[in-house]
Amino acid sequence: MTSTDEGEPVVAGEAATTEVQQRVAELTARLEEARLAYYDRDESIMSDAEYDRLERELRALEEAHPQLRRPDSPTRTVGGVVGASFAPVEHLQRMLSLDNAFTAEEMAEWDARVRRELGEQSFSYLTELKIDGLAVALVYEDGELVRAATRGDGRVGEDITANVRTLASVPQRLATDDPPALVEVRGEVFYPVAEFELLNEAQAAAGKPPYANPRNTAAGSLRQKDPAVTASRKLAMYVHGIGARQGVTVRSQSEIYALLAGWGLPTSPHTEVLSDLDAVNRYIKRWGEHRHDVEHEIDGVVVKVDEFAAQGQLGSTSRAPRWAIAFKYPPEEVTTKLLHIDVNVGRTGRVTPYAVMEPVTVAGSTVELATLHNAFEVKRKDVRIGDTVVLRKAGDVIPEVLGPVLALRTDDVREFVMPTECPSCGSPVGPVREGDKDWRCPNAQHCPAQLRERVFALAGRGAFDIEALGWEASIALVDPEHGRPADATEPRQTPVLTSEAGLFDLTVDDLADVRVWRRRKRGGVEQPPALEPFFYTAGNAKNPPAPRATTVTLLEELEKAKSQPLWRVLVALSIRHVGPTAARALAQAFGSVEAIRAASTDELAGTDGVGRIIAESVQEWFTVDWHREIVERWAAAGVRMADEVDTATEKTLEGLTLVVTGSLEGFTRDEIKEAILSRGGKASGSVSKKTDYVVVGENAGSKEAKARELGRPVLTEEQFVVLLEQGPAGLG
Repeated sequence: MTSTDEGEPVVAGEAATTEVQQRVAELTARLEEARLAYYDRDESIMSDAEYDRLERELRALEEAHPQLRRPDSPTRTVGGVVGASFAPVEHLQRMLSLDNAFTAEEMAEWDARVRRELGEQSFSYLTELKIDGLAVALVYEDGELVRAATRGDGRVGEDITANVRTLASVPQRLATDDPPALVEVRGEVFYPVAEFELLNEAQAAAGKPPYANPRNTAAGSLRQKDPAVTASRKLAMYVHGIGARQGVTVRSQSEIYALLAGWGLPTSPHTEVLSDLDAVNRYIKRWGEHRHDVEHEIDGVVVKVDEFAAQGQLGSTSRAPRWAIAFKYPPEEVTTKLLHIDVNVGRTGRVTPYAVMEPVTVAGSTVELATLHNAFEVKRKDVRIGDTVVLRKAGDVIPEVLGPVLALRTDDVREFVMPTECPSCGSPVGPVREGDKDWRCPNAQHCPAQLRERVFALAGRGAFDIEALGWEASIALVDPEHGRPADATEPRQTPVLTSEAGLFDLTVDDLADVRVWRRRKRGGVEQPPALEPFFYTAGNAKNPPAPRATTVTLLEELEKAKSQPLWRVLVALSIRHVGPTAARALAQAFGSVEAIRAASTDELAGTDGVGRIIAESVQEWFTVDWHREIVERWAAAGVRMADEVDTATEKTLEGLTLVVTGSLEGFTRDEIKEAILSRGGKASGSVSKKTDYVVVGENAGSKEAKARELGRPVLTEEQFVVLLEQGPAGLG
């Protein structure tokens, strides 16, 4: 037996070889071990993606060799076992799991089977977000909550009634004068993302390690022996169906949702009843793009046939209903092996440890490097070289190692030791002040790594936005000997740029002789590093070396960058603590680099959005000779150092704080912020009692709910436009 790159087995014939039997036994053991850890110890010894991959491989082997399929195979059973800490509870009706789909093709196959089996029968799909929480069943008798239990193995769970009674979102009595004699309500208990972040902030403040993820933390909180501990955690619950019932007559899943909400039970605001697969796919796509705008963690979308008559016709397998499926998004948390820990020197000299790992696919991309922040964090998380670690990458967020899987730690792991010399220039590194968690290289002017990072950063979207000046081009300009082999005999090159001060003086002739060290493969074999021209073509007898198209684009974009607004120039200067928000505030308050340089600490600190730490950092930056040279040479090259006075735009939002959530049809994210700031307002990312208005677009998520909870005014996009043009008076 062999495997594909995705881990899918390739099996020839139906005879079960010894190798196949051993693989089935191995897969079964690994899946059962993972289940036991996940459901019964609230630990994750493998990622959901790895579990899904192994289960799919086992399922394929069992389909090819039915004689190897055990009745209690992980492909045919649900959940874990009941531990000794809680009394066992037999569910009134078995709690099933869900089959998964990972691609649009798999969703199409499921939809085709449903339509084939239902024939001409009319039906709809109820779609909802798949909450990454803990499945729980609530039993109400005559309207009173009498029992709550975990799913367990689907037949028997754990009695956690006392703990569930501490959840504010779960009513002790149904809000109806005519309650059913009996109803078993199913749902998910979860840790709201905002509350989980606060919990980990408290952990960090207390010097304790952070909790790994909201799901495991919710499960651990709900299974505390002392209900007071559960009560101290801000858990929530959404219900999504019923099992056993007496005195309840409904015809569809959506009717159940309306009934549950009418009884005062918490239901998700994100459910929709849709007519066909095209609409379902649009729902899946939309929430895939907005999965971080939801109040809880999600890992996919659940699609159910809405009508009960159709559900009954489709039936169930031993572990899952055939009328429902879970579409799983690419995982954002995976496990992988930590091979080594190296350090990177950033644009302000900060020396940051980062993890070098076995490549793994997460959030749709292959990752082998991830930040570890600083030596203190490495120690606090207890991450060691050789560990199996949990890696998280959410959307475009930089990948981060969350922590080790302690259950898989071996005796040969090694602790990380922070280097005492800069790996780029050899200068001694350490904390600038006593108690600093960050270590820094003090050789800011001449450290090749710091200059390389500064040039790369100033070209970023939040600064000059020079797309052609990427990472490799930055290396070519300031550190062309990067990657030079130890045995190289070629003369060392002098960098084209020894300071970012000369960036806007570059000419095409300056770039003609720049070469970089590159590795190439020939016949599938990687060759030793060799020098190659970077900005020019290699040339030959017929065609002499010439500037590459990307080089021409780079020079054109450098010329365009000279007219960028002042705030982008301030970001590009790499002043410590000055990001886009502070830069915008300084540019709006002072209007020019010269005015900012001349301002006192108190004047700078008094600017809304700046404060004393940033003010002191700005003043300190301008005391350095080579910093001032950057400003002078950029100005001499034509870079704009002052904003034109904007008399056309009225300050209709002066003193107001706005939060915009969801997608607006007429604005990009950058345009929204620019519209608010140019009119004197403040664009905030979180809703509080100090928020003046919350603008709500499509897929607004939890911020809209928070605004309504706090009684803050909620505006549509149309009202937002009126507010921009006329100020609060225009809203009536």
